[in-house]
Amino acid sequence: MSEQLLDSVKSKYGAVAESTLSNNNAGVQAVAEAFGYTAEELISIPAEANMGLSCGNPTATAHLRLGEVVVDLGSGGGLDVFLAAKMVGPTGRAIGIDMTTAMIERARANAQGGGYTNVEFYQSTIDQIPLPDASVDCVISNCVLNLAPDKPAVFREISRVLKPGGRVAVSDIALKHELPEAVAQSMAAYVGCIAGAIKIEDYKSGLVAAGFEHVEIVDSGADLNAYAKVENQAGCCSPAMDTSNPFQVVEAAWCTPAPTEPSLHEDLTALLSQYDVNAAAASVKVYAVKPHTASSKACCGPECCA
Repeated sequence: MSEQLLDSVKSKYGAVAESTLSNNNAGVQAVAEAFGYTAEELISIPAEANMGLSCGNPTATAHLRLGEVVVDLGSGGGLDVFLAAKMVGPTGRAIGIDMTTAMIERARANAQGGGYTNVEFYQSTIDQIPLPDASVDCVISNCVLNLAPDKPAVFREISRVLKPGGRVAVSDIALKHELPEAVAQSMAAYVGCIAGAIKIEDYKSGLVAAGFEHVEIVDSGADLNAYAKVENQAGCCSPAMDTSNPFQVVEAAWCTPAPTEPSLHEDLTALLSQYDVNAAAASVKVYAVKPHTASSKACCGPECCA
């Protein structure tokens, strides 16, 4: 089942990477802004880095410092990597990890076009991060950990690559309680970042089991109906969007599915017409710290590490 899930995710997100979606599209920018990015942030990076795939803005809460090494798990077109690169400066490094070939190619093209010298992108699944032990100051991620079939393995990898005292600042989807069976078993809902989510308490206990301290998981209050209906339709199926109404998706010819296979956005629309995702799931901000030396102060969440 895990291989089937990964293949489906690669296929859907590969189609996004090969699409023309970018921040130049008013609808794509509107989605990013709805989940916490400012217009100023979005125009400061390559337009093609934003494809409307976010459910939060982890760079806003990561408290990155000059000279730090930050890793973005599931980096897509590089949106958060490029924002982080500005924060860590020329003496720091911003590293993106993504398992989708087309996403890595798009991100590298964005980096070259933007003249970035302190960013790197590696193709890998996030349960096998291709970095040395204790080499990273901060790990960020944006609506990707919910897609990992083996989340405990991902938590262990994050812990492995972080330096002592290193921190986690993740935006993700987590469950307040169990999803309806139809949603939980839907492949479209899984690729759409819903069905693969775990309960908030399991998320927290998973991080604790991986050795993290000061774990905080905060409900951002974002409307997940907007996420599913706009982000996943625009992202996973890549239709055009009506710029006069950025939250109205318009079917594009190149997005038309084969007659025997409904598109992802059609599946999600059918699910959402029957169920309010907000009733069971939440967009969350996740914070955690790898234990530091006893004599040093660890960062304990969004209000510290300033």
